[in-house]
Amino acid sequence: MENQLVNENTPHRAGFVSIIGKPNVGKSTLMNRLVGEKLSIITAKAQTTRHRIMGILSSPDFQIVYSDTPGVINPKYELHKSMMRFVHSSLEDADLILWVTDWQEKFDENEVWEKIKEVDTPIFLIINKIDLDKSNELAAKLTEWQTRFAPENIIAISALKNKNLDVLFQKILEKMPLHPPYFPEDELTDRSERFFASEIIREKIFENYQQEIPYACEVIIQDFKDKEDILVIRTDILVERDTQKGILIGKKGESLKKLGVEARQELEKFFGKKVFLEQFVKVEEDWRKKKNKLDYFGYNP
Repeated sequence: MENQLVNENTPHRAGFVSIIGKPNVGKSTLMNRLVGEKLSIITAKAQTTRHRIMGILSSPDFQIVYSDTPGVINPKYELHKSMMRFVHSSLEDADLILWVTDWQEKFDENEVWEKIKEVDTPIFLIINKIDLDKSNELAAKLTEWQTRFAPENIIAISALKNKNLDVLFQKILEKMPLHPPYFPEDELTDRSERFFASEIIREKIFENYQQEIPYACEVIIQDFKDKEDILVIRTDILVERDTQKGILIGKKGESLKKLGVEARQELEKFFGKKVFLEQFVKVEEDWRKKKNKLDYFGYNP
């Protein structure tokens, strides 16, 4: 984003912006665009985001701490409950809520609205994916959203095409309180390198496998050694069933090999150095339903 929107005499502003909405409305794409870095993994499948991920945008005059959150769903088991706790925690410290939907969504946003309507925090309704509107229905939908929910602001954007993001950014900045920075100016996120390594591998699982396999997988980084000329990563990929393990590995290990190649390439791009990646597939039966396992895997906000 263009930092010159704030002149040098402006008092410092800093605050927290929580991005919430249903799955697959473009929350992660939006945060990555606003921060200017790919911090949240993105796939075409719902429920790709499982954690709250902070992205920090700083300049001498402001600091905006964005939170990408899991898509709002009705929980079916413990993993979903943990994901929704990340949503709740992001609302508790927010100075501004970006409620993201897209222009094709029907007006059945009760699950999202129920989570935010009692919060005493300004709400911007963000209508995303307007680049897909070929029927000129957007104006009517904006009017209906305003009538039904009366948010403080409604802003139509395309995060993918970078449309109207400067307008959105300016309005976000105006809502930030006068406050010194919360984090060092060179800090981009609150997450560790290990976390991003596991997320990159999980992104490639979502891209390479179908049906239940991506949702049954968890990636655990067992070793992360940053040597002078190479990054050595050893990871366990957990599944819930032996049959899932067989699918993940594939015939003669070909599927796992393909996953490893693509993950290594993306890791090298992210970390800017050579990567040696080892992957082991293990069965952890019903891990998504076990609170103690989820706590151990970092799903406790």
